[in-house]
Amino acid sequence: MGSGDPPGLQNRRAAGILSPVRSTRTRFRQNKAKLESLTALSLGGSMFTTVYRRFARQTKIVSLGILLVVPGYGQGPPQTTASSEVNGQVLTQGAAVDTNSRQAPLVLTLQDALTRAKANNPQFRAALTDLELAHQDTVQSRAQLLPNVNYNMQFIYTQGNGVSRSQTPAPAGRYIANNGVHEYIAQGNVHQTLSPGMLADYRRVAAAEALSRAKSEIATRGLVVTVVQAYYGYVVAQRKYATAQKAAFEADRFLGISQKLQNGGEVAHSDVIKAQIQNQQQQRELQNALLAMNKSHLDLAVLLFPNFEENFSVVDDLRLPDPLPSFGEVQTAATKSNPEIRVALASLRQTDQEVKIAWAALLPSAGLDYFYGIDANQFAARDRNGFRNLGYEASATLQLPIWNWGAGYSKVKQADLRRQQARVELSSAQRRLLADLRSFYDETETSRLQLESLSQTAGLASDSLRLTTLRYQAGEATVLEVVDAQNTLTLARNAYDDGQVRFQVALANLQTLTGSF
Repeated sequence: MGSGDPPGLQNRRAAGILSPVRSTRTRFRQNKAKLESLTALSLGGSMFTTVYRRFARQTKIVSLGILLVVPGYGQGPPQTTASSEVNGQVLTQGAAVDTNSRQAPLVLTLQDALTRAKANNPQFRAALTDLELAHQDTVQSRAQLLPNVNYNMQFIYTQGNGVSRSQTPAPAGRYIANNGVHEYIAQGNVHQTLSPGMLADYRRVAAAEALSRAKSEIATRGLVVTVVQAYYGYVVAQRKYATAQKAAFEADRFLGISQKLQNGGEVAHSDVIKAQIQNQQQQRELQNALLAMNKSHLDLAVLLFPNFEENFSVVDDLRLPDPLPSFGEVQTAATKSNPEIRVALASLRQTDQEVKIAWAALLPSAGLDYFYGIDANQFAARDRNGFRNLGYEASATLQLPIWNWGAGYSKVKQADLRRQQARVELSSAQRRLLADLRSFYDETETSRLQLESLSQTAGLASDSLRLTTLRYQAGEATVLEVVDAQNTLTLARNAYDDGQVRFQVALANLQTLTGSF
């Protein structure tokens, strides 16, 4: 049994299935030997030669028919016993098919990548968590403005004064604050606090929620920039790898051309050496392009998947972009929906309310309470004499701050300093918005305009390489011109791909100020 035989042939030899094939081949060799001996006797050589060829052809047809009859010859192991090893586990045929279906790569668009990144990016999730926490602070602060209802139950036992129930006065506890030896309290309480600082505190918390919402918007737009950069970085890395493959192919083809021309005596050996150097350089560039593509693939996987999934691909939707809106339209959009300005305004409103809270702490505050229930010596609706234990009570409390060694005015001063800083930051954010808006718009418009030029340059570089190669074959160009044309084409293609990413990132940065348009 030869080691190079097909697996199906080895299995059928082991099982004895090929015995008809073996016997047919033996008879064919015997008949061939007889015919050759007859031909050697020169008895009608031409006639026996014709008979020999006809008999050999018929024997081959019979052998082929037997091989076709034998099931699965040369087709590998039978499907009923097929097995494959995946990750060290032997799988049945159905399991192998299911594994192959699961191994189909997941195809992602840019929108899919953004959705997955929002679900898995820790910085973005932290911003959303801060927003939810701020919202709950608002709920709690609003609840403090409304009356609260509680229910209290209490039992108090006090050592008696030694007087029996039949004596006068009635028995009482030794503590004068208590009403008797046994005291039962079961009351519902409605409580309301009235203070000028409560409303200011609610407004402060609401401003803090608006601040967190604006920061979450900043995190969302910043995540878009990150995803766009990683997504199209991977797309361009794939393009650069394809460009490196083409450059390596061109360098290999040119090496073959130079060797043929050297063999024909048309060029010197130095041209072949230069072509070999260029070929080796392109092979190294191909390896570097593959490394960069794999790295960008892993970076995108970390950004998008919680379980570090690597079996995915992306859609290459890079194309020549549409014209941008006018700067006036972009400026209007930035004025209405810029999150940086909203953050500065919310910070200013928050500090304004902190100043009011500090001043309100120096003013009087009031508390209102209403109680209904029992506070008696028996836990019952009526006492032993038949009088009702159930009753109500209302109380009002006024608290007036008099002296706190200047702590209240110190808090007012702190709040006022924070408000002044918030005003400075708002002014700075407004100036920064105008500068960034102009800078990002110019960057986006310039990169868009350069894309058409870069595309034309890549086309011209391709034509230049083709014509230079033809001129070299005709003896009109040197090897240095061909190598320079190859390098120019690679640089032009890579520059066009880099220009595509530059535009997409610049557009995402511009939309961090304006929102989508």
